[in-house]
Amino acid sequence: MQVSASLASQDKSSTGEPVTWYHWLVVIIASAGWLFDCMDQRLFVLARESALKELLGPETAAEIVKKYIGYATTSMILGWATGGILFGMLSDKWGRVKTMVATLMVYSGFTGLCGLAQSWVDFTIYRFLVGLGVGGMFGAATTLVAESVPGRVRAVALGTLQALSAVGNMMGSLISLWIQPGATHFWGDWSGWRVLFFVGILPALLAAPMLLVLREPEAWKRARELARSGVGERKVGSIRDLFGHSRWRRRAIIGLLLGVSGMVGLWGIGFFSPELISTALRGAPQSTVDTVRGWGTFFQDLGAFAGMTAFTVVAAWLSRRLAFFLAFMLCLITTAFVFLNLRSATDAYWMLPMMGFAQLAVFAGYSIYFPELFPTRLRGTGVGFCYNTVRYLAAPAPMVLGQLSASLGAHGVAEPFRVAAVIMCSVYVIGIVALIWAPETKGRPLPED
Repeated sequence: MQVSASLASQDKSSTGEPVTWYHWLVVIIASAGWLFDCMDQRLFVLARESALKELLGPETAAEIVKKYIGYATTSMILGWATGGILFGMLSDKWGRVKTMVATLMVYSGFTGLCGLAQSWVDFTIYRFLVGLGVGGMFGAATTLVAESVPGRVRAVALGTLQALSAVGNMMGSLISLWIQPGATHFWGDWSGWRVLFFVGILPALLAAPMLLVLREPEAWKRARELARSGVGERKVGSIRDLFGHSRWRRRAIIGLLLGVSGMVGLWGIGFFSPELISTALRGAPQSTVDTVRGWGTFFQDLGAFAGMTAFTVVAAWLSRRLAFFLAFMLCLITTAFVFLNLRSATDAYWMLPMMGFAQLAVFAGYSIYFPELFPTRLRGTGVGFCYNTVRYLAAPAPMVLGQLSASLGAHGVAEPFRVAAVIMCSVYVIGIVALIWAPETKGRPLPED
């Protein structure tokens, strides 16, 4: 009877519950947590080259610097994967709000410490620890929104959360125009890249409204009580339960395949747009390169915002699966086009928005689709698995790009960095194929068992 009552209550909230100011506050605050998370990622992408040039020494060859960029990026992705899984389970056990606050403090605190790094070793370690918080925020924020708002506006709310992440990226790009990472004495003896990472501490202030305004969703409270009562031997936040049930196991694998396609494409190819700009502007003054990279990534993020908005519209009105298919096809075409043809600052300003539109559109799909695949007691765990376990698979992608580029260059291939990126675009085929088995969730209530 308790289970029936729970499902009836959920069905009612999914169809007839009015949208209130509290629902909007949940979306705004959760979006802000993820927005600042993405700002941190953008600051890192723009500052990592200047940071490692200084930490490794001015005599270090550009190829060696790129190798250590791969190490630092891979370290953060591994931390992201680990944090996403751990905090995903904790969000099912502790609650969504407490987990959001914990991840916020982790990623903002260790971002600040990156600015104090004295070698590539401690810099890389700090990036791993930042990744723990970055990975945990997404799962906690999306499950909180999914379980708090009425079902009829769930896709729009989750799509909005992901679309606003592009604003965080744009903030990072604009900040880098003011605090140029390549400046050697931006603030006294502090280099620009160090000051950029100090800015990353400020999102910690968001912890206060999270604790004061947000409350745990009723669906999570019911699932916790059912688990504590021992009905059906249900467990909250259990990886064993996630894979012990054929339905949830199948959905987890499908989510993993969808996730790895977009994640490798973004972190292994798309987020190397600053290095692509450096390649296109080789020989230009560093201040010019920093300016083009700042504006170029800003426009890339404008495209990302538009792409995530477009995905949300298609997913809400037509089909989740159709939206994914169109997005993956665009990723395959535009990413290859941009890496082959971007040759100037002007090219960066109109080509990167196209790539951002496609590559980030699929991430709106992750925020909408993944919470709809799993029951409340396993939702944080399932979302964390789909969105973050893939990072273990995606983590080597930056190093693969570097190694593939070096290998192609050694074999006499012209412009090996560009060719390597185009070859890696084949990863988008994985997502397209996975859609064959993906269930359509549009118009259906959040699942329970």
